[in-house]
Formats: sequence, structure tokens, C-alpha cells
Amino acid sequence: MLFILTGDVQSGKTRWLERLVAELAADGVESRGVLAPGVWRPREDGDDGGPHPLGSGEGAYEKLGIDNVLLPQGERLRFARRRDLAERDGQLNPASQSAAAQLAWEISGESLARVNAHFEMLAKSTFPERRTPDGAAVSTCSGQRASDAAVNFPYSEKRSPDGRPFEEAAHVSRETFVRKEGEGGAAAPAAGENACIPAAWRTVAAARPWLLVVDELGRLELERGCGLTAALDLVERGPVPGCAHALVVVRARLRDRAEERFAAAWGGCEALAPGDGARKAVRRAFGLASLIDN
Repeated sequence: MLFILTGDVQSGKTRWLERLVAELAADGVESRGVLAPGVWRPREDGDDGGPHPLGSGEGAYEKLGIDNVLLPQGERLRFARRRDLAERDGQLNPASQSAAAQLAWEISGESLARVNAHFEMLAKSTFPERRTPDGAAVSTCSGQRASDAAVNFPYSEKRSPDGRPFEEAAHVSRETFVRKEGEGGAAAPAAGENACIPAAWRTVAAARPWLLVVDELGRLELERGCGLTAALDLVERGPVPGCAHALVVVRARLRDRAEERFAAAWGGCEALAPGDGARKAVRRAFGLASLIDN
């Protein structure tokens, strides 16, 4: 089942999803993908409540940017900065995908590459290896030959899953992984190779189920076909062994577009709004009893 979590701006979608991910983890259901919490600060003294910059939100706190938290390892990285702030500080790149789409946020190419690389690694651990007619390994999400599919990791607050700096673990070729015959697409590191993919991802048919989480797919992905392209590719593939369900966050006006694009691959979809009913629906999909809030 595909769950599409939607709602208005500042309706608490990511905060609700963070709580759900923690709750599912306590019940043995791992989440893999990305969360996108906002970066907020109290409004400055003297704010008269007049018009606020686009994207800054309303109320006593203003939104400065967006972080990404990569699941399951919990690595947090800077993803986007409010456009007016980036422009003020000379950090707005007019050639960026976000600037071309006139988003309220400046998203650097390095940030997109880092998160796409995360979804690439998840795909590599999930799907069988594909090859071109001449036998060359193909990167699962991008369609590139493995020799051309190296990724460079920009800033992050943590190290790679095996403890190395991301700069050191940056180049992971598709040849590192070989399909185990007769295991339905399970992948494992080739003998003698050192992989930076988390061990929990290396066996697709793991005993514990997991939830694919993408927070969020927006105009870049659903209207322009860019942005988090590796996440798009992963969602479009539908269920895989161990992962029968996915949860994707989209803005309300993009909900229909998301349903048209993804529902068939997942055998249907269910729209959710943050709240206890949505929480129960996801838990029910994993066969978990409803919890009672005190």
C-alpha cells in the first residue's frame, strides 16, 4: 500500500511523521528514506505581524530552512535555505533547479546529490543488478554505467554508516554488489570489497518489515521531473520483498498527480492527514494493534 500524507503548510506533517517513525521502530518496523524537518527560530522583537517572506510561515516562529534526516542511520544534513536569505547572503544560484522553478527555497545541487545518493544506495541494496547488452553493470536508479555512477558527498553532520568520513566512502560502484542466485534479488558485497551501505540494507528478505519514507516530493519532482529523482524511481517501482508499504509526503495540490503516478505500482493508495486516524491506518497495514494515547 502507498500512503500519501498531505495537508496545508505548517499542518504538522513532518512532526507527525517523526513520531510515527519512532513508534514503528519501537514495534520492530524500520523506516528507510528521508525526513525533512524545518529549521525554525523565534521571530525577532519588533516584528509587527505584517507580511512575512515567502516560506517563513506564520505565528511566533519563522522558518529559515529545511534539513534532511536520512533513515535509518539518522544522519542530518542541511538541505534547503529560504530563498530571500540565500539571496541576501549571496548564496542564491540562479542556475539551480530550485531557482529555475522559482521555489521559496534555495536547494543546492550538492544537497540534492547527497540525498539522491542515499536513495541510490537503498535501491542498490534492494533490487537485483541490471546490465547493459555488453555486460556492463548499470546503476539501479540512474541508468548510468557503474563506472560513471560515483557520487560525491557534500556537508553532513555525521559519518558514513561504517564510520568513515563521507569523503572517503564517497565512491561506491555497482560492481561492489553481486546478486545471490535464487534469492529473489537479494544483494551482498562482493568478496573482499568494503561497502558503505548499512548492513541492515544488505539483505532484502530480512525478517523485519520496513517502511519506505519520502518527505517530501514537490514541484521539482512531480511537475518538472528533477530534484529527488532517485526517490521518484524507487517509489515508482512499487513493493519489494520486506517493503510492502511506502509513505510519501506531498502538498495538497499535488496529491492527484502523485496518485496518478504511483498508485498502480502499489496496487492502490490511501490519502492521509496528520492525526490519530492516519497513525492507526499505517499501524494496521503492518498488522500492529492500535495504541491508546494517555
